[in-house]
Amino acid sequence: MDHDRNPQSEQMGDESMVRTLAHQADAIWPQEQRLFDRYGLSGPLTILDLGCGTGEITRRLALRYPQARLLGIDILESNLAIARKGDTFGGRIRYEKGDAFALGQGDASFKLVVCRHMSQAVPDFPQVLAEITRVLEPGGWLHLLSEDYGMLHMPALGGDAFDPDRFWNTSVVAFAHQIGCDARIGRHSPPLLDRFGYLDIAMDYVTVDTLRVPRVTFAGILKAWRDGYVKVLADASGHSVPEVTANFDAMISAIETPPQYAVWHVPIVSGRKPG
Repeated sequence: MDHDRNPQSEQMGDESMVRTLAHQADAIWPQEQRLFDRYGLSGPLTILDLGCGTGEITRRLALRYPQARLLGIDILESNLAIARKGDTFGGRIRYEKGDAFALGQGDASFKLVVCRHMSQAVPDFPQVLAEITRVLEPGGWLHLLSEDYGMLHMPALGGDAFDPDRFWNTSVVAFAHQIGCDARIGRHSPPLLDRFGYLDIAMDYVTVDTLRVPRVTFAGILKAWRDGYVKVLADASGHSVPEVTANFDAMISAIETPPQYAVWHVPIVSGRKPG
């Protein structure tokens, strides 16, 4: 995958992304794991974790499906090195460097494809979805976590000095647009699956908020985003790095401070390939 198809390679390879993935897994997986019951899968199936990063979810999937064989694919070898260090599953998990736009696996290779936190980070995600559909068995399931940066809601503190809703739209959505990505792809994902002919399409939401998730975990996600993205978000929004940093810090402080309430609705769309 060249830079045009991986425009966030610098941010994805930063040490802050390791923290991001760990905190997101801790925040999201406890609610997300029940969604896999819908697929009715068990036994010695094959699973692809596309955009597996450091293997946080690949390992959890291996526990969820104890007879499965799993392949984790990521574009960054640095992430895969971390994933391999955490593998204690006796060879049931294999990690490979790969291009989501041109997968090396054959047609109908997997019963379940899991793709999380990637659709908003690559341009022209429908091309990736075409590859996912190709390698998915007829009757197999796609589990797609598609972020949507219009679904983060933080308390507005300090009067009109800072509007968190405006921040996500003028900073993150603007940055994504500049690099050809869709920061609202969560809401656009069900029609995409419909276009590709998927059946039994469902949209679920994991609620990451200050009542369900430990505040330190929720705040840790934003701290990692701040540390990895503040420069490019400043450039995209026309604000200074100190201004964008202060905006992040205000939201982080609100998340950390009871009884303030903050919430991130995380869209997860699923569907079954015909056959």
